[in-house]
Amino acid sequence: MNILVLGGTGAMGNYLITILAKQGYKVDVTSRKKCKDRDGNIHYIQGNAHEIDFVIKLLASKHYTAIVDFMLYTTQEFGEVYKIYLAHTDQYFFLSTSRVYANSPIIQETSPRLLDVVEDDEYLKTDEYALAKARQEDILNASGKKNYTIIRPYITYSNNRLQLGVLDKDTFIQRALNGKAIVVPYDIMQHTTTLTWGLDVANCIARLIGNAKALGNTFQITTDKTIKWMDVLDIYVSTFKKKIGFCPKVVMIKDCPQLHIDIACYQVIYDRIYDRCFDNLKIREAIGENFKFTDPKVGLATCMESFLENPNFSNLNCRMEATHDYYSHEYTSLTRFPTIKQKIGYLFYRIAPIAMAKLEQFIRAKKYK
Repeated sequence: MNILVLGGTGAMGNYLITILAKQGYKVDVTSRKKCKDRDGNIHYIQGNAHEIDFVIKLLASKHYTAIVDFMLYTTQEFGEVYKIYLAHTDQYFFLSTSRVYANSPIIQETSPRLLDVVEDDEYLKTDEYALAKARQEDILNASGKKNYTIIRPYITYSNNRLQLGVLDKDTFIQRALNGKAIVVPYDIMQHTTTLTWGLDVANCIARLIGNAKALGNTFQITTDKTIKWMDVLDIYVSTFKKKIGFCPKVVMIKDCPQLHIDIACYQVIYDRIYDRCFDNLKIREAIGENFKFTDPKVGLATCMESFLENPNFSNLNCRMEATHDYYSHEYTSLTRFPTIKQKIGYLFYRIAPIAMAKLEQFIRAKKYK
């Protein structure tokens, strides 16, 4: 049987394609980058799954038992492509997010979504991640079809994806390895969150393929164990000391700097400053209640250790680095930034990050007025 995984190179996708290949599926994986086939059953197809012509040509070549879609779409874009997927597979998996939920004490699949209850008109005018995913869920649910499954993971981690509030490894771990301070905001760090190993999410998705209980249904795939962001930081710091030999410096600030960035601020306002706790009974009933999610304290330490054995990073974000240097009273050599634009951007944000963010907001508002 053939499985198509769209954009399957991330924290969940890499685990999933390995699991499916071991189960005997022939797995095709789309990627913009050229990748070598592996494990005998995993075949990479280079191309942009945002291009409809590429998708149509791809689906014309063979029938897929399931399509697992990790792509990010605008709502308009999804409205143009979803019918193609539903028409060319027995089961289409749409990767949504548990960020769609409004603030609730314990979240179930039927808990209210931001799209349905929020009264922030400025937010509702956007197609921000949580709103876009909810709108795309609605498109599927109104399709009149049942050969789809909506998956709502929450914050996932892996050997190459580690998060701290709104920060990723390319910022906070890279700073620590360079002997600089990790800058964390108290408004997020005081809250309780839920982090799930991408391997666990992938195992659950694999068990839903061909599962009659999954058709036309929605599942949040998360651990039910919660953890404070401050404890997540402690796990990273202690693992760093164990593997590298010293404790990174930590600077605590009052508010998250992302609050001053258009669109990105909503991730803080409508998610990271909520206490997130999930009920995962529905997914366990569908795949077998004997399935055990990894305790985040164990999983995070394991993945952090693995990453530190062979760390790799994307290029430094000049704005993020400058903002953190501002709060920690540190500096980054301009040689770390390859372009003149990045060097200038670093200097301006290092001097006055909040003022620069407000200036950017003003310029954008004038441009789109």
